[in-house]
Amino acid sequence: MAKSDDKPEKDSQAAAPAETPEGAAAPQSQPGARPQVEIDDTHTIANYANFCRVTGTPEELIIDFGLNPQPFGMPTKPIPVTQRIITNFYTAKRMLHALNLTIQRHEATFGVLEIDVQKRVRPGVR
Repeated sequence: MAKSDDKPEKDSQAAAPAETPEGAAAPQSQPGARPQVEIDDTHTIANYANFCRVTGTPEELIIDFGLNPQPFGMPTKPIPVTQRIITNFYTAKRMLHALNLTIQRHEATFGVLEIDVQKRVRPGVR
């Protein structure tokens, strides 16, 4: 999450993953191509989450991320939420589009991601 002393991003749009290796010059813009957004991630703190809850208001979308220590079955203790993203629905829709494109590329390369755990479990395999 951004802190008050962090520099604001140049663009609030969700950017697609960069295809250019670090240190390489970005390709020249072609007519109709979207310009790459420059970001500063030197103050970024990365967290892992295996839990996500989406709520909101008519104006904003609230996405909570946390670590569920009991990922199977109903948790017996509250799940600690470590990150909360609050955004407008326009940015959320751009983020949805960027995530969809990223998942499609991943599945084209590595195969379909089955999100139903029961369908992924193979009986008798350890």
